[in-house]
Amino acid sequence: MTPRFHCAVTLAAGSALALPPGAARHVQVLRMQPGDALTLFDGSGGEYAATVERMGRSEVTVQVDNHIAVEREAPRAVHLAIGMPANERMDWLVEKATELGVASIQPLMTAHGVLRLAGERADKKRAHWEAIAIAACEQCGRNRLPLIHPVRALAGWIDTPPIDDAERFVLSLAEGTCDMREIRERASVTALRGACVLSGPEGGLSAAEEQDAIARGFAPLTLGPRVLRAETAALAALALLASQ
Repeated sequence: MTPRFHCAVTLAAGSALALPPGAARHVQVLRMQPGDALTLFDGSGGEYAATVERMGRSEVTVQVDNHIAVEREAPRAVHLAIGMPANERMDWLVEKATELGVASIQPLMTAHGVLRLAGERADKKRAHWEAIAIAACEQCGRNRLPLIHPVRALAGWIDTPPIDDAERFVLSLAEGTCDMREIRERASVTALRGACVLSGPEGGLSAAEEQDAIARGFAPLTLGPRVLRAETAALAALALLASQ
């Protein structure tokens, strides 16, 4: 398989390019040589065939060849608003959500969440998650990066969730919550172009947070009778909605 790398610069067919440090480092680790083929993408759509021209001690120069107008996005744009799980579970969630085609991820601080981020620490975490998403795109073949929003408190985000033309769902374990088939039948409407899923952390959303979401148009959605881990539930909802 031809190695794929993201370049945070605008690519153009027929140009020579010194790879950004991250991509150059990966090329060197792979011990690629002049004449070797690679694939580059800049996130604006499609990908470029390229060829290694020169390997320096810290610099790699490539020839950018033809543009290939291929996309591997999910059939439907799904946005995840996540009460951040603790430890490395959020990293894992970002990686797998990217592979499944998530359009954007909104990390949220919620009542039951143990992860609290602000200021420089929040900025570093966001940059860390963006790097995870880039690596996942390089691996899975996506040519567009999911947007990782800055960390916000749920109380502020819920007033103006910036998702237009999208159904809104909140994952719920409350008795009487409907599954997707029942929601479709009751609403008697077809799916909108996009979907936004609000999901809680390990302890779930509080009853007040869940009711607040419902009052703002989020339909309570169940994924079945089993209690799923926070990251599993979000990914299951993503997989369910992305193909509908």
